[in-house]
Amino acid sequence: MKKQIMISTIDNPFNPFENFENWFLFDCEKGYYTCSKLARLSNITEEMSETEQIEACEAAIDRLIELDPFDIYIKVEKNE
Repeated sequence: MKKQIMISTIDNPFNPFENFENWFLFDCEKGYYTCSKLARLSNITEEMSETEQIEACEAAIDRLIELDPFDIYIKVEKNE
């Protein structure tokens, strides 16, 4: 079974897998801008394979959680 990883915050009531648009709007309204932070940390390029991109994204999620001074970020998993 393959799992997918995303990030969320402890106060976001929306599941990023099932309702990304509302999850994203809530995230921006709170001033978190999580997607922008992940983009800066991940360094994903078009030359990377899909597997490399997934690994870079997960590493960025782990790093963002590690750097979070407020402990608001959580890793969300979904099994396919």
